[in-house]
Amino acid sequence: MLLTLSTTHRPASDLGYLLAKHPAKFQSFELAFGSAHVFYTEASEERCEVALLLEVDPVGLVRGRTAGAEGLLDQYVNDRPYAASSFLSVAIAQVFGSALGGRSKGRPELAETAIPLEARLPVLPCRGGEDFLRRLFEPLGYEVEARRLPLDDAFPEWGESPYVDVTLRRTATLREFLTHLYVLVPVLDDEKHYYVGTAEVEKLLRFGGGWLASHPEREAITRRYLKHSFRLTREALARLVSDEAEDPDADEGRRDREEEAVEERISLNQERMGTVLAALKGLGARRVLDLGCGDGKLLARLVDERAFEEIVGVDVSCRALEVAARRLHLDRLPERQRSRIRLLQSALNYRDARLAGFDAAAVVEVIEHLEPGRLDAFARSLFEFAKPGAVVLTTPNAEYNVRFEGLPAGKLRHRDHRFEWTRAEFEGWCRGKAETFGYSVRFAPVGPVDQQVGAPTQMAVFTRAEA
Repeated sequence: MLLTLSTTHRPASDLGYLLAKHPAKFQSFELAFGSAHVFYTEASEERCEVALLLEVDPVGLVRGRTAGAEGLLDQYVNDRPYAASSFLSVAIAQVFGSALGGRSKGRPELAETAIPLEARLPVLPCRGGEDFLRRLFEPLGYEVEARRLPLDDAFPEWGESPYVDVTLRRTATLREFLTHLYVLVPVLDDEKHYYVGTAEVEKLLRFGGGWLASHPEREAITRRYLKHSFRLTREALARLVSDEAEDPDADEGRRDREEEAVEERISLNQERMGTVLAALKGLGARRVLDLGCGDGKLLARLVDERAFEEIVGVDVSCRALEVAARRLHLDRLPERQRSRIRLLQSALNYRDARLAGFDAAAVVEVIEHLEPGRLDAFARSLFEFAKPGAVVLTTPNAEYNVRFEGLPAGKLRHRDHRFEWTRAEFEGWCRGKAETFGYSVRFAPVGPVDQQVGAPTQMAVFTRAEA
């Protein structure tokens, strides 16, 4: 999967400052679904071109699913590694996060400047045809060049494929340009690889602010972006119309400050939950533990996914479990739904036979609340005794703390945190436990990736060797 971005702005090499990626470096980033590579094919004063190449692991996304399960072959034989999709949007957010947010430490004034930009997507699904492609981009001021790709060059009689080789040109800020790609590529594909819930409405409104409400295809964009969910589409369109009716210049500074304060806190949590959910789905898990479930935010997402047949939330706090039960409306769920989920009170550093034998366990922002001296007991209770087929574990990246305004140097993000690890410390601990208990482990960032300090959250996905 490939995206190239280029500019002829002088000096064109300033594109490296806007993307926070040095033109002389080849950089790779681990993602939940594979790897992303960033490299420059040209970097002169006259023209600069950067490539974002994604290596999607379709086998890894379904590893662990039951052999013979319905649709399993489709998961192995598909266009995910090649065709632009919502995977590309996730990569843009994680690899080019500062540019997507309109920030540039090296050239802050340039981030607010419209420059000539060109993007090429050599394999873009276009479900709706070239006419729909043009109806999406041309109202936004883009020059669109599209070539329909044949199914097979060797057999022209087979006809054309649903894919196009697309080049998009426009003079715009890089933030605007990336925002349009972030929203509209999944719309053209008409599919998303991860759970779509209320958080996606917030994303759409955030990235569609300023252009979506007046777009002639806003209903089609909203419906496709939200995976044809009637409820979510209706909510998003109602809010778009409401926002459109407001005076856009009224107290703009106050609104911007409020949004930044809220979104910085909420969007990371939403992205973390979405990333963990995608990892669990990719593992093919059907029976899932949420260890340290708290008030049930992840549980609420798990319940909405039919693929999860048994869901167990575990927490040491009875009060937290009561809140989770209310969040999940357990007393009002139909019996069939209610039978899928249980809430258990248990301490994570003690053996509990009720937790054994699950396909996967999620441990989201939990271990940093444990005393360091209890980590070994926690690891044994999880990897040796509960012994799930896979574990998805997240924790803060201490190196990223310098990017949080108002957080004094050396301070932890939360007063209840007992420690916070650097990336090297986290990977060292995880690799040690994986080797000790017979698991393999891979790592992925969660949230925007900063070139110097990484992402705000770090994630490890453990897979048991015999699983």
